[in-house]
Amino acid sequence: MLRIQFKFIILFLQKKVVINYTIYKNENSEQWVTFVHGAGGSSSIWFRQIRDFQKRYNVLLLDLRGHGNSKPTLKTAFKQKYTFAALANDILEVLDYLKIEKSHFVGISLGTILIRQLAEMYPKRVQSMILGGAILKMNFRSQVLMRLGNMFKYVLPYLVLYKFFAFVIMPKKSHKQSRLLFINEAKKLYQKEFIKWFKLTAEINPVLRWFRQVELNIPTLYVMGEEDYMFLPSVRKVVDNHYRSSKLFVIEKCGHVVNVEQPIVFNGAVLSFINNTK
Repeated sequence: MLRIQFKFIILFLQKKVVINYTIYKNENSEQWVTFVHGAGGSSSIWFRQIRDFQKRYNVLLLDLRGHGNSKPTLKTAFKQKYTFAALANDILEVLDYLKIEKSHFVGISLGTILIRQLAEMYPKRVQSMILGGAILKMNFRSQVLMRLGNMFKYVLPYLVLYKFFAFVIMPKKSHKQSRLLFINEAKKLYQKEFIKWFKLTAEINPVLRWFRQVELNIPTLYVMGEEDYMFLPSVRKVVDNHYRSSKLFVIEKCGHVVNVEQPIVFNGAVLSFINNTK
């Protein structure tokens, strides 16, 4: 397995933000699969996908702003406003730098919103979308979580809030591994960085409303856990309406972080879907 790791410095609003990426090359394939993690995670959450996917495709892993090895190098970096469009452009900058014209995209949780945003802005760059633990609507419970977060984000240490959110989203004993993985990754964040990401919730409702209404002509697979009670119901409704391009695969006895809890089933479903959308 050929592994190449880089730190790529992109120019955003004339200020530098370090976006870390890792490449796993497959010399027998020209196709790419790009993995996008969620808030508080990092590219390390895909460790159970790399081997299977690299056997067939070139693999690109990204660390989003402030996550993993994508740490701000300048104090001015903390002053930049984060938007879904800006974060999607971070991904595009890496694709352009690597001269990747088109890629399949696999995302988890909030990473699915960024993939959909990228597809909205640059549909020709997205070959297919695989959206795991997809967020398409904030239900009552998630709305309460956002309000609590806004009330206490400047008062409580971010890790206390993150542990609480992780437990509400992944409450079962069988979800413990996923909770611990994301909490351990979240420990690498800065308090200011967490706040900047949390402020994205202010624009999440209109963005998700648009995504639910508009169907893109891009093959899309939603991979959801049967026990993802917070987000699965809205995904079912969207797939029923966007039946021309969207499919839903539900993994039994599985929660929100499907790629960690059921990696064998997840990898099989996703690779089968990608193979049929070449």
